[in-house]
Amino acid sequence: MNAVAYLGHATVLIELDGTKLLTDPLLRRRVTHLRRADDPRTEGLDEVDAVLISHAHHDHLHLRSLRLLDRSTQIVVPKGLRRLVRLGRFGSVTEVNEGDVVEIGLLSVRATHAEHAGTRQPGWWWLKAPALGYAIEGSQKIYFAGDTDLFEEMEGLVPDLDVALLPIWGWGPSLGRGLHLDPRKAAEALRLLRPRIAIPIHWGTYRPLHLGARARFLSAPAEDFAREAAALAPEVDVRVLQPGERLSL
Repeated sequence: MNAVAYLGHATVLIELDGTKLLTDPLLRRRVTHLRRADDPRTEGLDEVDAVLISHAHHDHLHLRSLRLLDRSTQIVVPKGLRRLVRLGRFGSVTEVNEGDVVEIGLLSVRATHAEHAGTRQPGWWWLKAPALGYAIEGSQKIYFAGDTDLFEEMEGLVPDLDVALLPIWGWGPSLGRGLHLDPRKAAEALRLLRPRIAIPIHWGTYRPLHLGARARFLSAPAEDFAREAAALAPEVDVRVLQPGERLSL
């Protein structure tokens, strides 16, 4: 059965045509100065066929989380990140540029543009790699945007799109620096992408240690996105999944 499970932050388990893909795994209770608001979701990870990494930021390419997976798992990364991922002793690391296609099982996975910085700070000044999204095509089409701002080429990026996995926030009370979608801009992206279903990701999972577990930013972004989407793209079926929830497609 085809399904999507939101595991928290930008981590999504995609089951499509007998293949399991995992995006940007962040699966630890504590990540530097951040604490997870719920228990990490790790069920089913022993059966993952491949991991899709969108960019080098620590909350998207997290080596300690990757090490929870079997070392034979294929890891797909933006060009320039192979050396870093090999530190986790993974034997199959595939580098891609925008437009490249990787065949995984019965699926075609195409690397797409993302309007976001791909640098890894601090201490990794030498590492240069782009930020990417991924269009996953089989019996259904799923777009994982990674981390991105709006860009004109979103229109028609994935024709006849079934599911859009769109980042809508981050891990604190504000989005901080860099290029990101907020709830309003993510709703505007729906008008360009025209998916059948939209699932908000990159929200509701991590908080800075000094902020409480009931901080408003852990719930408000998804509520705001659903409201904005209803106004700007009412034809799109918005499904808000809490971390750990699964949607059959």
